[in-house]
This record gives sequence, C-alpha cells and structure tokens, in this order.
Amino acid sequence: MQTNITKQSNQLNYFNITNMTGFLTVFFMTLLLILPVQANESSQHLSSKHASKKQIFNFGPGDHYQHEMNINISEYKKVEDISKNASALPEPLDRKHSENVVIKLEAVEVISKVAPNILYHYWTFNNTVPGPFLRVREGDTVELSLHNDKSSSHSHAIDLHAVTGPGGGKAVTEVAPGETKTLTFKASTAGLYVYHCAAGNPATHIANGMYGMILVEPKQGLSRVDHEFYIMQGELYTKGSLGKTGFQKFNSRKMIDERPEYIVFNGRTGALVGEGQLNAKVGDKIRMFIGNAGVAKISSFHLIGEIFDRVYSEAALSNPLENIQTTLVPAGGASVVEFQVDYPGNYVLVDHALARVDRGAWGILDVTGPENDSLYNGETENNKDQKADMHSGH
Repeated sequence: MQTNITKQSNQLNYFNITNMTGFLTVFFMTLLLILPVQANESSQHLSSKHASKKQIFNFGPGDHYQHEMNINISEYKKVEDISKNASALPEPLDRKHSENVVIKLEAVEVISKVAPNILYHYWTFNNTVPGPFLRVREGDTVELSLHNDKSSSHSHAIDLHAVTGPGGGKAVTEVAPGETKTLTFKASTAGLYVYHCAAGNPATHIANGMYGMILVEPKQGLSRVDHEFYIMQGELYTKGSLGKTGFQKFNSRKMIDERPEYIVFNGRTGALVGEGQLNAKVGDKIRMFIGNAGVAKISSFHLIGEIFDRVYSEAALSNPLENIQTTLVPAGGASVVEFQVDYPGNYVLVDHALARVDRGAWGILDVTGPENDSLYNGETENNKDQKADMHSGH
C-alpha cells in the first residue's frame, strides 16, 4: 500500500514538475518574443521623435499609421516623366564568353506625375519606374553597386530574383541615405527576373515604384528580332480616389487591403501612349519583356488583335508555348512574348482584367505598312473612298 502511495506521489510530482517546466518555457519564450518588439517600438518612437526625414522607419504588419507622414515636396527632386521608355533597353549581347559586368544603381525619391495634375512621391531606381533594364549573360560575374541618394527619406536595398543567396542581395545591400554598398554574384541561371527594393517593409517600397527587371541571356543567346520592348505592370495606392487631383500621399491601409487606385504600365497612366507608344512596321518580329511588380494583382497580359507566336511562360527561356492569346504574369514574376506583326494599325496592350484599363493598364503598339486584304478586310464610311482611290490608281 505504501509503495502504491509513493508511486502515485512520485507521478504527481513528475506531472507537476513537467507542467511547471512547460509553463516556465512558454513564459520565457513569450518574454523573448515580446521584449524585442517593445524595445523596437520604443526605439522607433524615440527615433521618430528626434529624427530628420532621413531616418523614417517603415511600418510593421498591420500598422499603417506610422508611415503616413507629411511630405514637403519642395525637398525632393522633380522628374517631369517618371515612366521608363519601353524601347530604352540594352542591345542583345553579342559575345560567346563570360565577363565581369559592373552595374551601378541609385535609389532616388522624387516627385512626379501619376496622371495630369496628380503628383506622387515615387521611390525609384535611377529616377524612373521601372528602373533600368539590366542585361547580362549566363555565367557572368556581376558587381552591382547600390547608392542611396542623400536626399532620400528611407533606407533602401535590392533583391534580385536572379541571385542565389540570402535575400537575393538584400542582406548585403541595405543602404542609408548617402551610403553605397556593393554586391557581387554569379548570373548562374538564364531567365528574365524581377528585381525590387527589399528594405524595411518590401511591399511599401515596391508599391512606391522600386522595381525593374534583369535578363540573364542563355549562353547560346536569343533569336534575332526587329524590336524589343520593356514593360512592367505596377500598382499605386494613393490616399485620394482614382482621378483625385493634387499631391497624393501613399495609403498603406489600401495596400494592406490590396485595393490599388492605379494599375499602370511603366509607372504612370498613359506611359505607353502618344510619345511613349511602341512603334513597328508590318513584317517586324517583336519581343516583349513583360514583368509584374505587384504587389497584389496577377496580370493577364494581352495584345488586342494579335496572337503571341511564342510565350516563355514565367520567363523560363526554354520550351516556349505557341499560339497564345493571353498569358498570366504573377506578382513578382515575368514573361517573354514573341510575335510578328502582319497588318497595320493600332494594337492595344492590356491587362485583360479589363476594368484595370480604367485604372491605367493599357498602351499602344502602332504598326505602319501595307494592308493585306486576304488577312483582314472591312469597309467603313471613312475608308471606302480611300480604298477605291487606291485601287483605281488615283
């Protein structure tokens, strides 16, 4: 009987000790989690109280108030046109060997137009959205320097999806205003990749314009085409509703809720229209590098009136799909489309979630040259007399 009581007593002691040990473990783990957060919040509060605009901290998950600061637009560089010209990309690489490639990028915060009479505080690589199109060859060693302009309000960094290593480069490139850091990496895998800022809250930096693409050409190179174009879809989360004029602040609540006011190609509304439109001639072979910065929406890229001859889905530069009408480009992803234009006219680039056209996601490919009635024919009151004159030789 005594033995049974002793056993029960030992079992009770064991369970009590076990429960107490578990309680203490949970207690101390909770402290370890809470104390750094409280210390960080205290540090942020102290820093923001005494900070200049160069020391603003990014908000944390769900905390959107801290980031919605007052902007003195006179303190920032003014850029007349924030959009990256779709034709402004390096020529295809004409070499059969690897090289050491030096790239210099600068993080610059600027004021520019989202649309006529609508200003915004953009964060950029090299003063445009998207940033420069980077082009290297599979096997190259790349030395990339990132400088953060001293006028910036935030620290910045870069994450290149083409990089194998911690943070895609972010771990060694975060720069405070006025600083420069250098990353060296091997371009080991061919493909078309997005790059973006990854400092602080990366979604905020991307939503404000800090993104671009890097092409790692395969060792055998790419097929020859007549034109290459660089197009990236992005989102803008302005405090004012769509079309609200004046200076518009970034609204983090809308970003967290994934409710962009603007969805645009190349940084702003109308970037690929008028002076920024894409141009080609009948018979030209065209390659488009399509990227989607996100941060929330998938792009359904489509060219109205054309069929893509080849689509390198998610920018894997092998085994393309053929004869594709629309291709999905995920947030943080890319695609390469190739086709030949066979008939003159205006071809409209869209995200085929077509309501987004009203938010800015459209552009024009203008094709000039002779008509081919066997391919496409139709008469309107406007062109009937013109066609008759052409056929009569007048």
